[in-house]
Amino acid sequence: MKLTLKVETFAYLQPFRISGHVFNETAVLVAELDDGQHVGCGEGAGVYYLGDDIAHMLAEAERVRAAIEAGADRTALQHLLPAGGARNAIDCAFWELEARQRQVPVWQLAGVQAPRALKSTLTLGADAPEVMAAAALKLDPAAPVKVKLTGEIAMDTARMNAIRAARPDAWIGVDANQGYDRAGLATLLEMLLANGVALLEQPLARGREADLDGLARPLPFAADETAVTLADTDALVGRFDVVNIKLDKCGGLTEGLAIARRARELGLDVMVGNMMGSSLSMAPSFVLGQLCDVVDLDGPTFLARDRVPGVRYRNGCIECGPEIWG
Repeated sequence: MKLTLKVETFAYLQPFRISGHVFNETAVLVAELDDGQHVGCGEGAGVYYLGDDIAHMLAEAERVRAAIEAGADRTALQHLLPAGGARNAIDCAFWELEARQRQVPVWQLAGVQAPRALKSTLTLGADAPEVMAAAALKLDPAAPVKVKLTGEIAMDTARMNAIRAARPDAWIGVDANQGYDRAGLATLLEMLLANGVALLEQPLARGREADLDGLARPLPFAADETAVTLADTDALVGRFDVVNIKLDKCGGLTEGLAIARRARELGLDVMVGNMMGSSLSMAPSFVLGQLCDVVDLDGPTFLARDRVPGVRYRNGCIECGPEIWG
């Protein structure tokens, strides 16, 4: 077995702002596994708020090179590396390699139904209200809308009012990206309900989950930064209604599938998201998305260029064929 690692950078069409951060590009780690006859590929974009940047991902992947080239498999990988972008890239490469070795698609190996096009949110980065409203009008009118908030209640209210006025019939979810605290939630929730928002993602900071105890949830709360791995899933019950699975957070499709199935057992809804990345990042998440209630796989729409071939967005859906991955 030969492991090849490459670093690639994808610039954004324009700066992308969320609570506490502005992004201009995404650097990804691409892993290729070659058994001499077949090659499998995977991509990791890392987890910015956990310090999982490109240097960290590359160092982690190099650390296990010898073990992988000596014969460690996908199951062993789960113990060789912690969750994060490096494990995601290599895990997904193992999935595609096995699919090519066995001449069956990844979705079949994963035990999911044949992939269908999935409704996917399109995201509005935080900006001035009038800018976000104008951007909302340019989105595919059939697509659900995801809105990034920043924790500034007056500005967030103006943003939501403007977006809802521009898109009165759209499904809208918001992502606070840890921008609020318990004291500010009452005002936030009142504003979201007034604007017909269907989902609130990660309102409080990671580590402040206990602040949600006893809080009524008049609309579904989704856990993102709070829910990194399978080990985090059970503790979501009673505080959240939805778990947002991202393969870069949990370390690959192997654990992503395990989280989705455990969440179902616990009565939680399941969402699949992304840490940006190209279509090579979206494709394994598209397989997982077949098990999900909410799909947020719009990362390539922010890029100045994507891979060719790449995923397609039309009629409010993401489509991902086997020629891309898997």
